[in-house]
Amino acid sequence: QASQEELKAAYRRLCMLYHPDKHRDPELKTQAERLFNLVHQAYEVLSDPQTRAIYDIYGRRGLEMEGWEVVERKRTPAEIREEFERLQREREERRLQQRTNPKGTISVGIDATDLFDRYDEEYEDVPGSSFPQIEINKMHISQSIEAPLTATDTAILSGNLSTQNGNGGGSINLALRRVTSAKGWGELEFGAGDLQGPLFGLKIFRNLTPRCFITTNCALQFSSRGIRPGLTTVLARNLDKNTMGYLQWRWGIQSAMNTSIVRDTKTSHFTVALQLGIPHSFMMVSYQHKFQDEDQTRVKGSLKAGFFGTIVEYGAERKISRHSVLGATVSVGVPQGVSLKIKLNRASQTYFFPVHLTDQLLPSAVFYATVGPLVIYFAMHRLIIKPYLRAQKERELEKQRENTASDILQKKQEAEAAVRLMQESVRRIIEAEEARMGLIIVNAWYGKFVNDNSRKNEKVKVIDVTVPLQCLVKDSKLILTEASKAGLPGFYDPCVGEEKSLKVLYQFRGVLHQVMSADNEALRIPKQSHRIDADG
Repeated sequence: QASQEELKAAYRRLCMLYHPDKHRDPELKTQAERLFNLVHQAYEVLSDPQTRAIYDIYGRRGLEMEGWEVVERKRTPAEIREEFERLQREREERRLQQRTNPKGTISVGIDATDLFDRYDEEYEDVPGSSFPQIEINKMHISQSIEAPLTATDTAILSGNLSTQNGNGGGSINLALRRVTSAKGWGELEFGAGDLQGPLFGLKIFRNLTPRCFITTNCALQFSSRGIRPGLTTVLARNLDKNTMGYLQWRWGIQSAMNTSIVRDTKTSHFTVALQLGIPHSFMMVSYQHKFQDEDQTRVKGSLKAGFFGTIVEYGAERKISRHSVLGATVSVGVPQGVSLKIKLNRASQTYFFPVHLTDQLLPSAVFYATVGPLVIYFAMHRLIIKPYLRAQKERELEKQRENTASDILQKKQEAEAAVRLMQESVRRIIEAEEARMGLIIVNAWYGKFVNDNSRKNEKVKVIDVTVPLQCLVKDSKLILTEASKAGLPGFYDPCVGEEKSLKVLYQFRGVLHQVMSADNEALRIPKQSHRIDADG
């Protein structure tokens, strides 16, 4: 938000500080020339309204973006933002030409009913009958890839294979999607399989109003019994900022009408649904609570009751790495029995393992289905996942340090040179501040501080920034904006990729003050709240 006058004043001050003619020592003179040129380059960017708008919005990467040479220099910051986003979209479109966006699901059904419901008396003489028999009774594999053809057209190829109790089959589908306008798109689908005949489908999406949209999907399934038509229509509307209402009508093999309300907020997800149909009619209520922690933990529960019986489900999911989410759900129902469902999402791949435990409601099955996954997860998290993530983070930090080593060394040399060039100016600033009982920086450190006892083995990595911070004092005030302090004159990053803070001990009106500020946090001193209590 600095005005042109403020920029000019800061430019003059730094020019006076770094002007080569003010330094007679040959080494200092060389360092001053380099820093003077950097200040001049910065002023050239910030003094031009167009380049300043680009830099303010996107930083250096905006200035390096190809294509600015064709942009009119009279554009406003808002127009420049639109132009930058257009250039980004063009680059993204070129990148999409080489990307297929694969998605896949692998599901393995496990029958573990022998663990809780055995026929010991009948099979006690059968060899191997003393051990419970756990079987894989069904499997399903599906995969899809997308191939952008043009900016508006996309081809989607998908296929699946399924097997259950020794019988199986598969199918392959090709869909062509075209974005017709900002309000809608259409999709044609063709499919074939060994269990079902050819399939032809059409899907249309349309925004009716800014708060309402409709989706229609019609299909023709050919089989030995003839042609089976099907039609599904969904009408959705935003009821408020976080709530959606859906009306669905499905006609065909399993006709039904469904209405549901979904409320999704930062901390919760709530769904209530009612369906009337053939052969299934039901009512369902589900709730999910989202914890605002680093692992994005979520706990959920649902109740579903209908002509098929009643099912109660509860479970949780948690992020275990940057791209992986692990979840477990216990399903208890009549007449379905007890099941444990384990799901792992890894990037765009999903691995699903439904384990059927009993056909009856046995308390022991419910207990082990609930407690077992928790015990296994916490053991794995402590013994495997946590050490692996820690080692992975260390490797990434080490790689980042290696990649930026030469740049950081240059920044360090520039910062040390700047501090040497600041000495005379800082001496005059301190004299002026002492005369008026103003702001004196006693000590200042920047970097990684370790205050938590659980991290006492970690190494403290800080640099002394007393001189450069005192140099920024003007009229007994120091103001730092919301940006990384590593970019300030006389500063550099002492610990790349790690959390940093600025700790300042200063004197104002003869009284000591102290403050700790996060790296990207704005700071304004002096403040009464920073005052050190003499009794403490």
